[in-house]
Amino acid sequence: MESELALLSAVGVLVIVVVSFFAPKLGVAAPIVLVLIGVGASYIPGAPEFELPHELILTVALPPILYSAAVNVPIVDFRRNFKAISGLSVLLVIVSAFVTGFVFYLLLPDLSLPAAIALGAVISPPDAVAATSIGKRLGLPPRLVTVMEGEGLVNDATALVMLRSAIAAVGGTVTFFGVVGDFLFALFVAIAVGAIIGIVSVWVRSKLNDSVLTTAISFAVPFIAFVPSEQMGASGVVAVVTAGLITGHQSARHFSAQDRISERINWRTAQLILENGVFLIMGYEVHIIVAEVEKGGFSVMNSILIGLIATAILLVVRVLFVVPLFAALRADQRRAQQQGARLNQALERLAAARPADVGPSKRWNRATRLLQRRQADMDFLASEGLGWRGAAVLSWSGMRGVITLAAAQSLPDTTPYEPQLVLIAFTVALVTLVLQGGTLPLLIRILGIKGSNAAADRTELAVLIDEIGSIGGALLDNPELRQPNGSPYEDTIISQVRVDTARLSEALSETLNSDAPGPQEQRRALRRHVLQAERAALLDARSRGVYSSRVLERAQAILDAEETRLGHMDDGAAGAH
Repeated sequence: MESELALLSAVGVLVIVVVSFFAPKLGVAAPIVLVLIGVGASYIPGAPEFELPHELILTVALPPILYSAAVNVPIVDFRRNFKAISGLSVLLVIVSAFVTGFVFYLLLPDLSLPAAIALGAVISPPDAVAATSIGKRLGLPPRLVTVMEGEGLVNDATALVMLRSAIAAVGGTVTFFGVVGDFLFALFVAIAVGAIIGIVSVWVRSKLNDSVLTTAISFAVPFIAFVPSEQMGASGVVAVVTAGLITGHQSARHFSAQDRISERINWRTAQLILENGVFLIMGYEVHIIVAEVEKGGFSVMNSILIGLIATAILLVVRVLFVVPLFAALRADQRRAQQQGARLNQALERLAAARPADVGPSKRWNRATRLLQRRQADMDFLASEGLGWRGAAVLSWSGMRGVITLAAAQSLPDTTPYEPQLVLIAFTVALVTLVLQGGTLPLLIRILGIKGSNAAADRTELAVLIDEIGSIGGALLDNPELRQPNGSPYEDTIISQVRVDTARLSEALSETLNSDAPGPQEQRRALRRHVLQAERAALLDARSRGVYSSRVLERAQAILDAEETRLGHMDDGAAGAH
């Protein structure tokens, strides 16, 4: 059995890699293809039965999936879109759970209302993996992608807390105020735990100065945040997301470039395997679920029909919720345009109030920074508006996935219709994933939604590079500049560094003003040719066995570092285009 499981795991990884490579070329999201492959594989004669325990998904797969997503969500964008994210991930999940739960209560005799609401909680949280992968590939506006990602991060917590309360209510052990209190406790305690774990882990990792060690700790962080929160009765999901947001926000300040590169590569690999692996298993378990429904004497077709009804209800509820939400966001945009002018006036008055003959005080700097941040928030809301096209895409992006898979199987065995309820939940997940996920690219193309303004991004990037470049130039002009040992730098060294510092601005200017390769781009291309020749020489030296392996490995690392640096510069130039 162990060898069979190991072989299945190896085959599964290979399938994930192949599908992830070809799915973008086919214009579909990898999770959709993997679910269909899983369903087809489960019906192959002689295919081994395999059912992943739901506890493993909730406690082993879910924390790292959420953490890896949260680390890559800028906390500034999360804060600016908090109204939309909280509305979709909290209020919409609660409304969806109660509406669909009441429908289940009417359709399934002998099913208590708390148990029906528990099933409603199972199918309420959308999975953002497929939607965001499609949105990023097709160039949706960044703000819309952020809202999708934020919803996917937080709505799982709402659904799981509701599921836990509904299961407890089946035994008559909770009250309405008890449920509200449990939800607030789960939220605030989890935020506190996640914040502590995030801050402490960043501090510890910043002291190690070893990218391997810091990345290894990062793999433990989601579980360190998740398990204690769950043990205290709080939401492990919220704790993991909080820790991830803090880590991602603090990484630029406290981690080295190599730490960030190593962590990004390793977590992208883990995220690829975990996320897509759950979708593959989700499809593969359909055969087993259908067999259990038939064994229990329930009608498979009746279960699928109820699942289709629930899917339609979820879509209607989502549309009815998204429309007024976007109307409120449009009102916020109009208010932001008005407030932006007032904030500009306040900044001008503050600048005029600063004495010309003395340096700025800490209080003046703090007030200026707060006003500038508020002004930036208003500029963001005013310029990054979401219209009815964005509302249509968000309404159609309610695909279900990982949580529905695991939470459906966590319903108590004593629940009436338990096998049938699991099949209903799986029907909702599969139909929404294949139908909505499969047609989302077509909807985006029909609506003609455009992403960020490339020209505006290039201009903004130029301003940013000039700003940070001026700070670097001011440092080089400082006559008090000294080496760590206290001696001054040689003038030739300062001149060389000044030239190196100017190259980034020059390279950016090339991409802004000309489509033809400029001197900096030609220099990078020539340097890559030189690297290829140097790498060929290194391979020749290794084949001759003239040099020791440790020296060869060191030379290989130097060439790899240079190639990586050139690759990042090329990526930046491509982004500027």
